[in-house]
This record gives sequence, C-alpha cells and structure tokens, in this order.
Amino acid sequence: MADNLRSQSKLKEMALIVQKFGGTSVANPDRIKNVATRVAKYHAAGDQVVVVVSAMSGVTDGLIKMAKEIMPLPNEREMDMLLATGEQTTIALMAIALHALKVPAVSMTGAQAGIVTDGVHTKAKIQNITPKQVRSLLNQGNVVIVAGFQGQTHEGQITTLGRGGSDLTGIALAAALKADLCQIYTDVDGVYTADPRIVPGAQKLNEISYDEMLELASLGAKVMQSRSVEFAKKFGVVFEVRSSLNDNPGTIVKEETRSMEGVVIRGVSLDKNQAKITLISVPDRPGVAAAVFKAIADANINVDIIVQNVSHQTDAPSTDISFTVDKPDLLKANKVIESLKESIGYRAVTTNEKIGKVSIVGVGMRSHPGVAAKMFETLARESINIDMISTSEIKVSVVIDLAKGEQAMRAVHEAFLGK
Repeated sequence: MADNLRSQSKLKEMALIVQKFGGTSVANPDRIKNVATRVAKYHAAGDQVVVVVSAMSGVTDGLIKMAKEIMPLPNEREMDMLLATGEQTTIALMAIALHALKVPAVSMTGAQAGIVTDGVHTKAKIQNITPKQVRSLLNQGNVVIVAGFQGQTHEGQITTLGRGGSDLTGIALAAALKADLCQIYTDVDGVYTADPRIVPGAQKLNEISYDEMLELASLGAKVMQSRSVEFAKKFGVVFEVRSSLNDNPGTIVKEETRSMEGVVIRGVSLDKNQAKITLISVPDRPGVAAAVFKAIADANINVDIIVQNVSHQTDAPSTDISFTVDKPDLLKANKVIESLKESIGYRAVTTNEKIGKVSIVGVGMRSHPGVAAKMFETLARESINIDMISTSEIKVSVVIDLAKGEQAMRAVHEAFLGK
C-alpha cells in the first residue's frame, strides 16, 4: 500500500510526511490500531512521519457537557485545561498502538512540540512553532505523535485553537517542518460538492483552490477548519484531504489554476451552527453600530452576517440591527449585549437558534453573472423564504429556517451541479 501511495503522491525516496487524523478516524481502539497500521507502512518505507491527532470522536463534546452541567458559562482558561486532555489521551494510545507493531514512537503535547500561541483562551492563534524536539526525535527514527488543537503561551499557559484546531496543528507543523507532504485524514474520501450524507448526488473533487476551500470551510462544510486553510494558503502548504478508512486518492487543495475558473460553482454548504441576534429599536445615530460590534469583538466573538434595517421615521428615529454568530458564542454574546443596554438604549433583544446558512462557492462566479438570481429562484420554487443575504466575489450565502436547510441544500445543488 505504501508503494501505491508513494507513486500517487510523487514522493521522493525518503520523505517527511505530516498526517493528521480526525476524531472519527481515532474513535475507538480498533480505529486507532487501523491508523497505526497505516502509519507503520510509511515508516517501513523509510519516511519520517509526524502524526497529529484529534480527541476521540465525542470526547470533546462530552467534556464540554460536563463543564456546562456545573456552570453554564465556564471560565475559559479552565476549559482549555479540560479540553486539552482529550487529545492527550489519543496521542498516548496511538504511541502504544505503534509500539505494539514494533514501531518506535513518541507522543508529545502541543507545548512539547514547540507550538506557541497568543493568550486568547479557547480560540488561540499560533504565533510561532519551534519544532526542534520533533526534528530530533524524527532523526532518531521515531514516529512523532503530536496532540492537535493545543499549544501554550510564552508564559506557559495551556491554550486551545478552537473547534477543528487539529487541522491547524497539522498544517502549521507541515509548514514549520517544510514537510514533503501533508495529509488530512477524515471519514470521507475527500472534499465533495456537498455533504454526501445530505446530498446523495454529491461528487468528489480531485482538486480545489485555497480560496474555495476557505469559503466552504468557513460556511459550514465540516471537512476542514477555516483557519487551517487560511494558514495553508499563507505559507503555500499544498495538502490532500483523504479517508483513513480506505486507500482511495483524496482531494488536493492548492493555489488557484486557470482551469478552475471554468467551473462556476465548486460546492454547496449548509451551516447549522449559526444563531441570529436582533437588537430592536436601536437609536439611529452615528457610532451606535461601532459600539455594539467593538464590544462583541473585544469578547473574541466572530460575527458573520450583519443586516441593519431601514430606520423607523418617528420623533426619535430608530433601527433594528441583526447579526449572526456561532451557536456556542450565543450566551457570551447575549451577556455583552445586555451590558450595553444602558449606554445604547435599545428597546429589546431577540435571539433565534433555528436558522441555517446555505452557501454556494466557486471562483468561476467572478466571471459568470446571474448566479445569485438563479439561487434565489431555486429557493423560491421550493417555497423557502430568505431571511438574510451575504455575498463576496466567490460566494453567495442565505440565512433560512433551519428546518428547511437540507431541502434547500439539495435543491441548490441540483440546480447548479446536478447531472
């Protein structure tokens, strides 16, 4: 198998390879043993292998649930301390599985691997990687297994990189080590035109540009963390998304090429993880929106779509401001908004967690007019109402009722990508 993979990837005789395995790939001891067998074949072929792993499937959610049973909004430093244990369990089990196959292997936390981050707990950004110890262990003939999703500050505080952060660990280590190949292993064969579990006609893509992958990842496609794609683009890390459950070639993610522009729509995504907040009757005066979104940003909450309605023409002109955030940030965002009530003087706040965001993505949209109109017509035929709209030169997103999200995704996929 290693020889087949070697020829597909056009690797030199001895290569430095970074392989990242997600939670479903290491979900139980049998899956961990399966990954160890795969890694052992690369090692036997003479390659230097760094393995980055996530927590076992469901473990992180279980830890979050326990913490929230004790306190609805737990301290973020302690959440990082808690959640980092998930990956540490996996690295030790992976090392043990490789030892059982007589392969020398050493497990390392993110901190031990030299990953230094800023101090923003639960959403830390990587500032620097000094993988001196990783290189030393590789040169001694070891497979090095690194805990994804985590690092430490200059002061030694444990931090985590946000959901899906193991992808970022893998890409960042590949950049720092100047790896010959970076592979992101998951439970699907690669990147599809839509989630094949929702859209039966979804097609696997042989290749996709960084920009398209970045949009799909940030718009709810669960294949990759968006920040990891951004990092790959910045440092020119070409990577392959492939399945850990078979040997099928995956999807190559790389810089845009001329041939990619001929495809108008590359993929359709559905994000079920959004919530909408609306401030009702906000005084319509300069600086109010700035005050609201500065406070939200200071709390390290990412805002996606923003809509400000037309002012109500009364003696005291007012407006409604709606915006979307990730569902896990809703409680925190509400707390920030409540703290602004006296200074801003809005009348009320409403929230809605039952929304879905359907998006179409493709670099070919830059030179093909009428894409948004076709999407809106498709949704109208399905009697699906649009709540909010957001566009860029390579994507169109709409917020709709969550209950109709999968129906909308299938209809839009059929309209643009149906055979």
